[in-house]
Amino acid sequence: MSLNVQNVCKQYGGNNTPALTDFSIILEPGVLGLLGPNGAGKSTLMRIISTITKPSQGTVLWNGVDICKKPDVIRKELGYLPQDFGVYPNLDADEFLRYMATLKGVNRKAAEERIDDLLAFVNLSEVRKRPLGEYSGGMKQRIGVAQALLNDPRILIVDEPTVGLDPEGQVRFRHLLAELARDRVVILSTHIVSDVEATASNIAIINKGLLVSHSSPEKLLGMVEDKVWDLLISNADLPEVRQVHLLGGAVHREDGLHVRVVADEKPGHGAQQALTPTLEEAYLYCIASHRGAGIR
Repeated sequence: MSLNVQNVCKQYGGNNTPALTDFSIILEPGVLGLLGPNGAGKSTLMRIISTITKPSQGTVLWNGVDICKKPDVIRKELGYLPQDFGVYPNLDADEFLRYMATLKGVNRKAAEERIDDLLAFVNLSEVRKRPLGEYSGGMKQRIGVAQALLNDPRILIVDEPTVGLDPEGQVRFRHLLAELARDRVVILSTHIVSDVEATASNIAIINKGLLVSHSSPEKLLGMVEDKVWDLLISNADLPEVRQVHLLGGAVHREDGLHVRVVADEKPGHGAQQALTPTLEEAYLYCIASHRGAGIR
C-alpha cells in the first residue's frame, strides 16, 4: 500500500505564485504530519490527493495507478475529515451515520454492522441516540472520524482535527489516530506541532508550495541539536530580542524572563545551550532557513 506523489505542480488561474512546485513524496502506512504556515500549499495537496482538484503537472499514484486518470481507484478507499466538518444537529449518531453510508455507497447491511463497530471504536455507543446538536466538540470530532471510516478506507486525511478541542479531547484524538494508522496511510494536516509530535511517524514541512523537509521526528530534532539556547532577558527587552532572534518558548522565573532562542551561534552573553530541543523549534528553524531569514 503506497501513495506516490511525483513532481506535482499546481498553478491557479490569475495567481502568479504556484500553490505547489515540483512536489514529490512517497507515503506508506503510518501517520504523516503535514506542517506549514497558512498558504503553504497543504490544502492544495490534500485536495489533489482526494481528487477534488487536478495537478497542473505531475502525477499521483495510489498503489501504482494514476488517480488523475482513474480517480475512483482512490475515492473508494479514501476517508476525509475536513476542518469545517459539520453535523445535522437534529439527527442522532445512528441516523447521521446511516445517511453518510448511503452517500458513500455502502450497502445497508454492511453499514449497520460497520456503524456498531465504529461507534464502539470512537466510544460513542452509549450516546448513539442523543441528537448530535447536544454533542461536545470532542464528541463531534469523533463522530467525524466515524463517518470518515464508514467505507473502511486505506487512506485517511484529517485537516486540523484538534482545533477547538480541550486538552483531554486532544489527547484522546491523538491516541485514536495512532491506532488507525497501524494499517492505513493517515495524513494529518495541522498547525499544532504537538499533534504531530504525539502521533506522526514522519513529518513533511511545506513552505511556499515546496517540500522543505520530509523525515522522522528524530531526524528533524537532530537538525537543531546544539542550536537552542536559554537566554535571560528583561520583559522590556523582549520586543527587541524578538526582532533579532528566532524565539521558541518563554518562561517567567524569579530571576527574569527566560527565552529559548533558536540560533546557529550563541545569541548573547550569558546564553546557555538548552538541554533538549523541541519539535516546534525544529519546525521554526526549517521554515526560517527556507525563507533565507538567517538564523542568528
